[in-house]
Amino acid sequence: MSTIRPLRDRIVVKRIAETKSAGGIVIPDTVSEKPMIGEVLEVGPGKTLENGTVVEPAVKAGDKVLFGKYAGTEIEHAGVQLVVMREDDIMGVIEG
Repeated sequence: MSTIRPLRDRIVVKRIAETKSAGGIVIPDTVSEKPMIGEVLEVGPGKTLENGTVVEPAVKAGDKVLFGKYAGTEIEHAGVQLVVMREDDIMGVIEG
């Protein structure tokens, strides 16, 4: 499978769907909302500042991140639903 190499401060994320509720009830895909948690697959080189300095991203491939419900642009690549977003759209990294 080919990969997507994001440019600048863009990040490619695969949404992680929660299919069970806290009580163990299975939630069908048609009823559940879009998950706001995902796994970072690819990371661009970073944001370029006005003085030409490149700031490296704070996330890396494999990180589990929290982002806004409508963040980024949804795409399909090799049959997989992905979201391409700016690093600024990420609210935090989920540890553990």
